[in-house]
Amino acid sequence: MNYPWYERVGIPTTDLLQGDLIQNCPIIVPPKTLSADGEYEFDVVEYDVVIVSQSCDLENSKVENVLVCPHTTFQQFLQNSLVANEKLSKGKVRSTFDDFRKGNQPNYHLLDRDENLGLTDYLVVDFRNVFAVHIEFLKSHVETVENRIRLLPPYREHLSQAFARFFMRVGLPQNQGFLIKMARGV
Repeated sequence: MNYPWYERVGIPTTDLLQGDLIQNCPIIVPPKTLSADGEYEFDVVEYDVVIVSQSCDLENSKVENVLVCPHTTFQQFLQNSLVANEKLSKGKVRSTFDDFRKGNQPNYHLLDRDENLGLTDYLVVDFRNVFAVHIEFLKSHVETVENRIRLLPPYREHLSQAFARFFMRVGLPQNQGFLIKMARGV
């Protein structure tokens, strides 16, 4: 069976679902330090984001702030990543792509391309940077966007699972010798 990855939302609408791709979303970047009596200037950066808050929470007005993660094209990711400092061989690019495709990089999630919708490259979702955007602001922002793109099931649920796996991971202490002994039955 063929399951399309995306659909166009159509006329400008304020309904929001998990998996909605929002272009040029203004995000307030907090300063490095805050104090109770200080005045602050905040930077506002525009990101292309995907909604990771649960659709049921959005539809039933259970959240005031919508969680979003930035996404970029795979080619932009390669250009901006740490490996951009080295000459990328075709093999390195392929192994990076395969790691994303197989889910071996839990801090990133790979979404397919769809040239019919203008997505000419794969998208890399960055789970390391999660932002909260007030739902009313986000609704007013998407109202101005014609033909928004929405991730469809089962890929929307796959994104949700990948985000959950990243968010719930547990770091173990460095000394894991006891785990190896347990695995060997010692």
